[in-house]
This record gives sequence, C-alpha cells and structure tokens, in this order.
Amino acid sequence: MLAERLPGLLPDLGDHESMEVTAIHSLCGLPASQVQLLRRPPFENPHHSATAAAIIGGGSGLPRPGAASRAHRGVLFLDEAPEYERRVLDALRQPLESGELVIHRSAGTAAYPARFQLVLAANPCPCGKAAGKGLDCTCTPVMRRRYLARLSGPLLDRVDIQLQVERVSLAEFGQAAAEEDTAAVAGRVLEARARQSERLRCFGLETNSQVPGRILRGELRLTPAATRILDLSLERGVLTARGYDRVLRLAWTLADLGHREAPGPDDIGQALGLRQAAAVAA
Repeated sequence: MLAERLPGLLPDLGDHESMEVTAIHSLCGLPASQVQLLRRPPFENPHHSATAAAIIGGGSGLPRPGAASRAHRGVLFLDEAPEYERRVLDALRQPLESGELVIHRSAGTAAYPARFQLVLAANPCPCGKAAGKGLDCTCTPVMRRRYLARLSGPLLDRVDIQLQVERVSLAEFGQAAAEEDTAAVAGRVLEARARQSERLRCFGLETNSQVPGRILRGELRLTPAATRILDLSLERGVLTARGYDRVLRLAWTLADLGHREAPGPDDIGQALGLRQAAAVAA
C-alpha cells in the first residue's frame, strides 16, 4: 500500500520527460491508437516469478523494454523481493547507477533509459512472523540469514533508505487519527524539487539523485563539521564510497524538504540512520 502511494507524491512529468516515457511505452506492442501522452510517473509492479527478460527487457528480434525501462521516471516496486531470482535482482545494479539499460542480442543492441525509484519489500523471514518479538516465528537463524542473503550486498548498497516496518497494534489500528493526505505531501515534494532544480541548474541537472560524487565532494562540498559522522563511518568501513555519496544525496533532499540552504550535521545523521535502520533493527 505504501509503495503504491509513491507515484502520487511525484510531480507530473514535464514535456521532455513525458515524451521520453511515452516513447518507451509505445515500444511495448500496444497499437498506435492506444498510445497516449503519459503525464503521470509510471508504476511497475511485476510478479516475483518474472524472468530477467520481463524485468530487464528482451524478446525475439530487437529487444523490447522490460519493467525497469517502463518504470523510467517513476517507481519500480518488487514485492517479496527475496523470492525473485538472484540474477534478476543483480541485473538492476547497473541501471541504478547509470540510469540506462543496454541489451545485447544477436539481432542487435538496444539502449533504453531506466532511471527509476526502486522499492523493495520483504518479510523478515520465510514464515513472515519474525517481526517484533518474533515469538511465533518457526524459522531457525540459519533459515533467516539464507532468506535475506538472497538480496546481495552490492544491491542493498544502492538502496538509500532501509526501514523495518513494525506490526500495527490493535490500539493503532482502531485509532482515528488525522493524517496528511497525498496532495499535502505531494506539495512539499514539489517545493523540494523546485529547490533542487534551482540549485542544480548550473550543472545541467534537475534532482539530487542525478548529482555525481565529484560534484557532491567538489562544488557542493559540505563543511568537515557537517560530515564528521559520515567520514567516521567511511573510515571504519561501515560505509562504502558509493554509500557515502548516496547518504549525501539523501541529506540534501532532507535539507530541501526542511527549506534549509545546505545539510547540517542533523541532516547527515538522519540520512545515515535511514540507511542503516533495518540493519540496526535486525
């Protein structure tokens, strides 16, 4: 449910983005009469039995785009992530870095854009009852480790936010609390996107996710006081160089949401905590 709400938080696609997304979907075998200009970010939710060709792209003749490319400028949601084939999940590592998928076949080579937000969901163990105190869980520690090990370290290193969602208690389930609607949260996201676009225009970029490490540690370099906890994590081996840059991008996003000119120590600490929350909870 949470993953399906994400596209509603994203702003409408611009003219260039809309043409780009529509062009990808037009290659998926739909009749020309059914292809309309897409203005909303796409949402792809393939089943865990999907093959590598279905996720990455392929087929006979010229390869067609898969779910990863159809999710370009939107969200790719993989529910029950450990149930996917390991090679399918690891094939997503390259587009998560480059934003592009290059498919080589005997009939030719096709390159499709694939800059998406990847959302993974997984149970804490095979039986799904290890959350909280886990008193009803029937899985052994070895079974739990083997189950979660299906998500490789290099793939998880590319996941910026890793959270453990606790079970909803009976008191919380029946509580009639006034929550923000999607439109209110989407408004804050739109404002944060505008701040990013203004700051990154001189680099030819639009969002924090596109900023390379050389700029994060160059023109946008933060003070040593702000990055102290991040530097210590890198020095102790808790964080990889890739993870270092990803924490910085998330910290800039937190600062944009808070209407701050640049991330401070609190933003860095929160971004690092969001990345390591699931590991700490486990």
